[in-house]
Amino acid sequence: MATTVLLSSLSHFIQSRGRRDNSISSVKSLQKRTGLSLSSALTSQGARDMIPPEGKSDDRKSAFDFKSYMISKAESVNAALDISVPLREPLTVQEAVRYSLLAGGKRVRPMLCIAACELVGGNEATAMPAACAVEMIHTSSLIHDDLPCMDNADLRRGKPTNHKVFGEDMAVLAGDALLALAFEHMTVVSSGLVPPERMIRAVSELARAIGTTGLVAGQMIDLASERLNPHDAGLERLEFIHLHKTAALLEAAAVLGVIMGGGTEEEIEKLRKYARCIGLLFQVVDDILDVTESTEELGKTAGKDVMSGKLTYPRLIGLERSREVAEKLSKEAEEQLLGFDSDKAAPLVALASYIACRHN
Repeated sequence: MATTVLLSSLSHFIQSRGRRDNSISSVKSLQKRTGLSLSSALTSQGARDMIPPEGKSDDRKSAFDFKSYMISKAESVNAALDISVPLREPLTVQEAVRYSLLAGGKRVRPMLCIAACELVGGNEATAMPAACAVEMIHTSSLIHDDLPCMDNADLRRGKPTNHKVFGEDMAVLAGDALLALAFEHMTVVSSGLVPPERMIRAVSELARAIGTTGLVAGQMIDLASERLNPHDAGLERLEFIHLHKTAALLEAAAVLGVIMGGGTEEEIEKLRKYARCIGLLFQVVDDILDVTESTEELGKTAGKDVMSGKLTYPRLIGLERSREVAEKLSKEAEEQLLGFDSDKAAPLVALASYIACRHN
Protein backbone atom coordinates (compact mmCIF):
# COMPACT_ATOMS: atom_id res chain seq x y z
CA MET A 1 0.00 0.00 0.00
CA ALA A 2 1.41 3.36 -0.98
CA THR A 3 1.90 5.77 1.86
CA THR A 4 1.73 9.52 1.74
CA VAL A 5 4.73 11.22 3.27
CA LEU A 6 5.80 14.82 3.03
CA LEU A 7 9.48 15.64 3.35
CA SER A 8 10.21 19.29 3.79
CA SER A 9 12.99 20.73 1.69
CA LEU A 10 15.69 23.00 2.99
CA SER A 11 15.58 25.45 0.11
CA HIS A 12 14.32 28.28 2.27
CA PHE A 13 17.36 27.84 4.47
CA ILE A 14 19.73 28.15 1.52
CA GLN A 15 18.13 31.46 0.65
CA SER A 16 18.59 32.75 4.20
CA ARG A 17 21.46 30.71 5.56
CA GLY A 18 23.16 33.61 7.26
CA ARG A 19 20.20 34.15 9.60
CA ARG A 20 19.05 32.25 12.68
CA ASP A 21 15.26 32.61 12.57
CA ASN A 22 13.04 30.89 15.10
CA SER A 23 10.65 30.01 12.32
CA ILE A 24 11.37 28.58 8.88
CA SER A 25 8.41 27.76 6.72
CA SER A 26 8.14 24.30 5.16
CA VAL A 27 8.36 23.89 1.41
CA LYS A 28 6.94 20.89 -0.42
CA SER A 29 9.70 18.42 -1.28
CA LEU A 30 9.77 16.41 -4.47
CA GLN A 31 9.49 13.30 -2.30
CA LYS A 32 5.87 13.48 -1.08
CA ARG A 33 6.27 10.47 1.15
CA THR A 34 6.56 11.50 4.80
CA GLY A 35 4.81 13.76 7.26
CA LEU A 36 8.13 14.94 8.62
CA SER A 37 9.80 18.32 8.45
CA LEU A 38 13.47 19.01 7.94
CA SER A 39 13.23 22.77 7.76
CA SER A 40 12.52 23.25 11.45
CA ALA A 41 15.75 21.42 12.19
CA LEU A 42 17.67 24.42 11.02
CA THR A 43 16.48 26.58 13.88
CA SER A 44 16.43 24.05 16.74
CA GLN A 45 18.02 25.49 19.86
CA GLY A 46 20.85 23.48 21.36
CA ALA A 47 21.44 21.50 18.19
CA ARG A 48 25.03 22.56 17.67
CA ASP A 49 26.42 19.79 19.80
CA MET A 50 24.65 17.01 17.91
CA ILE A 51 27.65 14.71 18.18
CA PRO A 52 28.72 14.91 21.83
CA PRO A 53 31.98 13.52 23.22
CA GLU A 54 31.85 9.75 23.57
CA GLY A 55 30.20 8.62 26.76
CA LYS A 56 27.76 11.50 27.07
CA SER A 57 24.10 10.67 26.63
CA ASP A 58 20.61 11.81 27.45
CA ASP A 59 19.79 10.87 31.06
CA ARG A 60 16.30 9.86 29.96
CA LYS A 61 17.82 7.04 27.88
CA SER A 62 20.57 5.99 30.27
CA ALA A 63 18.39 3.40 32.04
CA PHE A 64 18.37 1.25 28.90
CA ASP A 65 21.67 -0.53 28.23
CA PHE A 66 21.79 -0.04 24.48
CA LYS A 67 25.40 -1.16 24.15
CA SER A 68 24.61 -4.58 25.61
CA TYR A 69 21.45 -4.84 23.50
CA MET A 70 23.34 -3.96 20.34
CA ILE A 71 26.17 -6.41 21.05
CA SER A 72 23.68 -9.18 21.83
CA LYS A 73 21.68 -8.63 18.64
CA ALA A 74 24.84 -8.30 16.53
CA GLU A 75 26.12 -11.62 17.90
CA SER A 76 22.82 -13.32 17.07
CA VAL A 77 22.79 -11.83 13.58
CA ASN A 78 26.43 -12.76 12.94
CA ALA A 79 25.77 -16.35 13.97
CA ALA A 80 22.69 -16.57 11.72
CA LEU A 81 24.58 -15.04 8.77
CA ASP A 82 27.48 -17.45 9.22
CA ILE A 83 25.13 -20.42 9.02
CA SER A 84 23.37 -18.92 5.98
CA VAL A 85 26.49 -18.89 3.78
CA PRO A 86 28.42 -22.16 4.29
CA LEU A 87 31.54 -22.72 2.23
CA ARG A 88 30.66 -24.79 -0.81
CA GLU A 89 31.43 -25.00 -4.51
CA PRO A 90 32.17 -22.81 -6.36
CA LEU A 91 34.51 -21.81 -3.56
CA THR A 92 35.86 -18.52 -4.89
CA VAL A 93 32.54 -16.71 -5.17
CA GLN A 94 31.38 -18.19 -1.88
CA GLU A 95 34.55 -16.97 -0.20
CA ALA A 96 33.93 -13.51 -1.67
CA VAL A 97 30.37 -13.58 -0.31
CA ARG A 98 31.54 -14.60 3.16
CA TYR A 99 34.41 -12.08 3.14
CA SER A 100 32.05 -9.11 2.95
CA LEU A 101 28.97 -10.49 4.69
CA LEU A 102 30.91 -11.64 7.75
CA ALA A 103 33.25 -8.63 7.92
CA GLY A 104 31.51 -7.28 10.99
CA GLY A 105 29.89 -3.88 11.12
CA LYS A 106 27.29 -2.44 13.44
CA ARG A 107 24.41 -4.53 12.02
CA VAL A 108 22.10 -1.54 12.42
CA ARG A 109 19.61 -2.72 9.77
CA PRO A 110 19.04 -6.24 11.13
CA MET A 111 18.91 -4.87 14.67
CA LEU A 112 16.26 -2.38 13.54
CA CYS A 113 14.26 -5.21 11.98
CA ILE A 114 14.39 -7.28 15.15
CA ALA A 115 13.59 -4.33 17.44
CA ALA A 116 10.59 -3.37 15.28
CA CYS A 117 9.31 -6.95 15.40
CA GLU A 118 9.68 -7.07 19.19
CA LEU A 119 7.96 -3.68 19.48
CA VAL A 120 4.70 -5.12 18.08
CA GLY A 121 4.82 -8.37 20.04
CA GLY A 122 7.03 -10.55 17.85
CA ASN A 123 10.35 -12.10 18.77
CA GLU A 124 13.91 -12.36 17.51
CA ALA A 125 13.47 -15.81 15.97
CA THR A 126 10.54 -14.63 13.84
CA ALA A 127 12.40 -11.54 12.67
CA MET A 128 15.82 -13.11 12.08
CA PRO A 129 15.31 -14.42 8.49
CA ALA A 130 14.16 -10.98 7.35
CA ALA A 131 16.90 -9.29 9.37
CA CYS A 132 19.53 -11.44 7.64
CA ALA A 133 17.96 -10.76 4.25
CA VAL A 134 18.22 -7.00 4.79
CA GLU A 135 21.88 -7.33 5.80
CA MET A 136 22.62 -9.48 2.75
CA ILE A 137 21.15 -6.81 0.49
CA HIS A 138 22.99 -4.08 2.35
CA THR A 139 26.27 -5.96 1.91
CA SER A 140 25.50 -6.55 -1.76
CA SER A 141 25.00 -2.81 -2.24
CA LEU A 142 28.29 -2.05 -0.47
CA ILE A 143 30.24 -4.48 -2.65
CA HIS A 144 28.82 -2.91 -5.81
CA ASP A 145 29.07 0.63 -4.42
CA ASP A 146 32.81 0.17 -3.81
CA LEU A 147 33.59 -0.90 -7.40
CA PRO A 148 35.83 1.34 -9.54
CA CYS A 149 32.89 2.13 -11.85
CA MET A 150 30.88 3.40 -8.88
CA ASP A 151 32.56 4.97 -5.81
CA ASN A 152 35.98 3.34 -6.36
CA ALA A 153 36.66 2.67 -2.67
CA ASP A 154 39.68 0.81 -1.29
CA LEU A 155 38.50 0.26 2.30
CA ARG A 156 35.28 -0.99 3.86
CA ARG A 157 34.85 -1.73 7.56
CA GLY A 158 38.60 -1.31 8.00
CA LYS A 159 39.47 -3.98 5.43
CA PRO A 160 40.29 -3.94 1.70
CA THR A 161 37.11 -3.83 -0.36
CA ASN A 162 35.83 -6.99 -2.00
CA HIS A 163 37.13 -6.22 -5.49
CA LYS A 164 40.58 -5.42 -4.09
CA VAL A 165 40.78 -8.97 -2.70
CA PHE A 166 38.86 -11.05 -5.23
CA GLY A 167 38.86 -8.89 -8.36
CA GLU A 168 36.12 -6.82 -9.95
CA ASP A 169 34.50 -9.75 -11.75
CA MET A 170 34.15 -11.82 -8.60
CA ALA A 171 32.94 -8.82 -6.59
CA VAL A 172 30.10 -8.25 -9.08
CA LEU A 173 29.12 -11.92 -8.81
CA ALA A 174 29.33 -11.91 -5.01
CA GLY A 175 27.01 -8.90 -4.86
CA ASP A 176 24.59 -10.56 -7.28
CA ALA A 177 24.65 -13.79 -5.27
CA LEU A 178 23.82 -11.97 -2.02
CA LEU A 179 20.90 -10.17 -3.64
CA ALA A 180 19.35 -13.46 -4.76
CA LEU A 181 20.19 -15.25 -1.51
CA ALA A 182 18.40 -12.58 0.53
CA PHE A 183 14.98 -13.43 -0.89
CA GLU A 184 15.61 -17.18 -0.85
CA HIS A 185 16.76 -17.06 2.77
CA MET A 186 13.87 -14.92 4.02
CA THR A 187 11.15 -17.00 2.37
CA VAL A 188 12.58 -20.47 3.02
CA VAL A 189 13.71 -19.98 6.64
CA SER A 190 10.50 -18.13 7.55
CA SER A 191 8.33 -20.96 6.26
CA GLY A 192 6.06 -22.04 9.11
CA LEU A 193 6.93 -18.98 11.21
CA VAL A 194 5.10 -16.34 9.19
CA PRO A 195 1.75 -16.66 7.34
CA PRO A 196 2.08 -16.61 3.51
CA GLU A 197 0.16 -13.34 3.11
CA ARG A 198 2.59 -11.57 5.44
CA MET A 199 5.56 -13.05 3.58
CA ILE A 200 4.20 -11.81 0.25
CA ARG A 201 3.87 -8.32 1.74
CA ALA A 202 7.43 -8.51 3.07
CA VAL A 203 8.89 -9.62 -0.27
CA SER A 204 7.08 -6.79 -2.02
CA GLU A 205 8.31 -4.19 0.48
CA LEU A 206 11.91 -5.36 0.23
CA ALA A 207 11.93 -5.57 -3.57
CA ARG A 208 10.50 -2.07 -3.91
CA ALA A 209 13.08 -0.66 -1.48
CA ILE A 210 16.04 -1.81 -3.56
CA GLY A 211 14.82 -1.35 -7.15
CA THR A 212 14.42 1.62 -9.46
CA THR A 213 12.05 3.31 -7.02
CA GLY A 214 14.46 2.79 -4.12
CA LEU A 215 18.15 2.12 -3.61
CA VAL A 216 19.02 1.90 -7.32
CA ALA A 217 17.38 5.27 -8.00
CA GLY A 218 19.37 6.88 -5.19
CA GLN A 219 22.64 5.41 -6.41
CA MET A 220 21.96 6.53 -9.98
CA ILE A 221 21.20 10.14 -9.03
CA ASP A 222 24.20 10.11 -6.67
CA LEU A 223 26.53 9.12 -9.52
CA ALA A 224 24.94 11.67 -11.85
CA SER A 225 25.42 14.42 -9.25
CA GLU A 226 29.19 14.13 -8.86
CA ARG A 227 31.05 17.38 -9.60
CA LEU A 228 27.81 19.34 -9.79
CA ASN A 229 27.92 22.80 -8.30
CA PRO A 230 26.17 22.28 -4.93
CA HIS A 231 24.02 25.37 -5.28
CA ASP A 232 22.89 24.27 -8.74
CA ALA A 233 22.06 20.78 -7.49
CA GLY A 234 20.17 21.90 -4.39
CA LEU A 235 18.91 20.13 -1.30
CA GLU A 236 15.91 18.52 -3.00
CA ARG A 237 18.31 16.43 -5.08
CA LEU A 238 20.37 15.55 -2.01
CA GLU A 239 17.25 14.53 -0.07
CA PHE A 240 16.14 12.39 -2.99
CA ILE A 241 19.50 10.61 -3.08
CA HIS A 242 19.50 9.82 0.62
CA LEU A 243 15.84 8.91 0.93
CA HIS A 244 16.44 6.31 -1.75
CA LYS A 245 20.06 5.24 -1.34
CA THR A 246 20.13 5.08 2.47
CA ALA A 247 16.70 5.52 4.04
CA ALA A 248 14.82 3.11 1.76
CA LEU A 249 16.61 0.02 3.06
CA LEU A 250 16.38 1.16 6.68
CA GLU A 251 12.67 1.72 6.10
CA ALA A 252 12.35 -1.78 4.65
CA ALA A 253 14.15 -3.23 7.69
CA ALA A 254 11.71 -1.58 10.11
CA VAL A 255 8.61 -2.37 8.06
CA LEU A 256 9.65 -6.00 7.57
CA GLY A 257 10.08 -6.33 11.33
CA VAL A 258 6.56 -5.05 11.95
CA ILE A 259 5.12 -7.30 9.22
CA MET A 260 6.90 -10.36 10.62
CA GLY A 261 5.67 -9.51 14.11
CA GLY A 262 2.06 -9.23 12.94
CA GLY A 263 1.76 -5.46 13.43
CA THR A 264 -1.17 -3.32 12.29
CA GLU A 265 -1.18 -0.91 9.35
CA GLU A 266 -0.95 2.01 11.78
CA GLU A 267 2.12 0.46 13.40
CA ILE A 268 3.69 -0.15 10.00
CA GLU A 269 3.27 3.51 9.04
CA LYS A 270 4.68 4.80 12.33
CA LEU A 271 7.77 2.64 11.95
CA ARG A 272 8.03 3.63 8.30
CA LYS A 273 8.22 7.30 9.29
CA TYR A 274 10.62 6.53 12.14
CA ALA A 275 12.95 4.68 9.75
CA ARG A 276 12.90 7.46 7.18
CA CYS A 277 13.94 9.90 9.88
CA ILE A 278 16.84 7.77 11.05
CA GLY A 279 17.73 7.00 7.42
CA LEU A 280 18.22 10.69 6.67
CA LEU A 281 19.84 11.13 10.08
CA PHE A 282 22.30 8.33 9.30
CA GLN A 283 23.37 10.05 6.10
CA VAL A 284 23.63 13.54 7.58
CA VAL A 285 25.90 12.15 10.31
CA ASP A 286 27.85 10.13 7.71
CA ASP A 287 28.48 13.35 5.78
CA ILE A 288 29.60 15.10 8.97
CA LEU A 289 31.96 12.27 9.93
CA ASP A 290 33.49 12.24 6.46
CA VAL A 291 34.93 15.70 7.13
CA THR A 292 35.54 15.48 10.89
CA GLU A 293 36.97 11.98 11.55
CA SER A 294 40.08 10.11 10.41
CA THR A 295 40.33 7.07 8.14
CA GLU A 296 41.33 4.96 11.15
CA GLU A 297 38.27 6.03 13.13
CA LEU A 298 35.87 5.59 10.22
CA GLY A 299 37.20 2.26 8.90
CA LYS A 300 36.97 3.72 5.39
CA THR A 301 38.72 6.52 3.54
CA ALA A 302 37.96 9.84 5.24
CA GLY A 303 37.32 12.87 3.07
CA LYS A 304 36.51 10.73 0.06
CA ASP A 305 33.16 12.43 -0.56
CA VAL A 306 34.88 15.80 -0.71
CA MET A 307 37.60 14.51 -3.04
CA SER A 308 35.10 12.95 -5.43
CA GLY A 309 32.91 16.05 -5.48
CA LYS A 310 29.85 14.34 -4.02
CA LEU A 311 26.85 16.28 -2.81
CA THR A 312 26.83 16.28 0.99
CA TYR A 313 24.99 18.20 3.69
CA PRO A 314 28.11 20.02 4.97
CA ARG A 315 28.99 20.99 1.41
CA LEU A 316 25.53 22.45 0.83
CA ILE A 317 24.63 24.00 4.18
CA GLY A 318 27.80 23.89 6.27
CA LEU A 319 28.84 21.78 9.24
CA GLU A 320 26.97 23.64 11.96
CA ARG A 321 23.63 23.61 10.15
CA SER A 322 24.14 19.93 9.24
CA ARG A 323 24.42 19.18 12.96
CA GLU A 324 21.18 21.05 13.59
CA VAL A 325 19.39 19.02 10.93
CA ALA A 326 20.64 15.80 12.53
CA GLU A 327 19.43 16.84 15.98
CA LYS A 328 15.95 17.60 14.67
CA LEU A 329 15.72 14.34 12.75
CA SER A 330 16.66 12.40 15.88
CA LYS A 331 13.84 14.07 17.82
CA GLU A 332 11.31 13.50 15.04
CA ALA A 333 12.26 9.82 14.91
CA GLU A 334 11.58 9.46 18.63
CA GLU A 335 8.20 11.18 18.25
CA GLN A 336 7.02 8.35 15.98
CA LEU A 337 7.44 5.93 18.91
CA LEU A 338 5.02 7.74 21.22
CA GLY A 339 2.09 5.50 22.09
CA PHE A 340 4.11 2.28 22.06
CA ASP A 341 5.09 0.41 25.21
CA SER A 342 8.07 2.42 26.52
CA ASP A 343 10.12 -0.65 27.46
CA LYS A 344 9.67 -2.24 24.03
CA ALA A 345 10.37 1.09 22.31
CA ALA A 346 13.56 1.71 24.32
CA PRO A 347 15.91 0.04 21.78
CA LEU A 348 14.51 2.16 18.95
CA VAL A 349 14.71 5.38 20.97
CA ALA A 350 18.31 4.51 21.84
CA LEU A 351 19.07 3.61 18.21
CA ALA A 352 18.08 7.10 17.02
CA SER A 353 20.33 8.61 19.69
CA TYR A 354 23.16 6.23 18.78
CA ILE A 355 22.99 7.12 15.07
CA ALA A 356 23.05 10.82 15.94
CA CYS A 357 26.06 10.42 18.27
CA ARG A 358 28.13 7.77 16.48
CA HIS A 359 31.75 8.38 15.52
CA ASN A 360 32.16 5.82 12.74
